[in-house]
Amino acid sequence: MGEVVDVNISLKKGVIKTPVEVGNLIEDFGLENDAHGGNWHRQISLLAEESIEKMRKMGFPELKDGDFAENITTRGLVLHELPVGTKFSIGDTLLEVTQIGKKCHKGCAIKEKVGSCIMPTEGIFAKVLKGGPIKKGDEIKVLE
Repeated sequence: MGEVVDVNISLKKGVIKTPVEVGNLIEDFGLENDAHGGNWHRQISLLAEESIEKMRKMGFPELKDGDFAENITTRGLVLHELPVGTKFSIGDTLLEVTQIGKKCHKGCAIKEKVGSCIMPTEGIFAKVLKGGPIKKGDEIKVLE
């Protein structure tokens, strides 16, 4: 089990996301008011706080949750070891892992800021199977 450290949104793609108190996951869309929402396989991005801490130790102590454009910052799970197809719940919501890592595009705000990005190797993407509210402190349960 893990927990939600922060829920983050942005109005544009490729930029740092800002934490919100409560996020609303929408089935087959993603996070309400987030630029990455839509009918595709990368509706929600997740990155572990432990991964962000690796970058802080590499000389970037100022990094914050959302700086890697992740929708959900987590703690207590090794996200990139969850196989594609794994289902997990956050509160009453249900998500499914659809992709591990990604090819990093040139010129994103994260790479410009720190010169490197951990999202391509340790971030994961999911689609929303059942929507609902999520917030900091919610428990994440891996189901299958």
